[in-house]
Amino acid sequence: MASAPSDDMFDEFLSQRGHDMEASSWEDSYNKKQCPECGGLHDSGAVECTICGWSPAR
Repeated sequence: MASAPSDDMFDEFLSQRGHDMEASSWEDSYNKKQCPECGGLHDSGAVECTICGWSPAR
């Protein structure tokens, strides 16, 4: 039985094809956090986007 390929293998495959594989984090917009996925603005204490559900832990 063959073992499943590692996540590193997939990351390397995608990065070789032009995909950005760096971990995403909140962007700053004035004194708010901005979601990199949908652009929603949140207070500085936010841990998850209330609009699209994105979080830096994903």
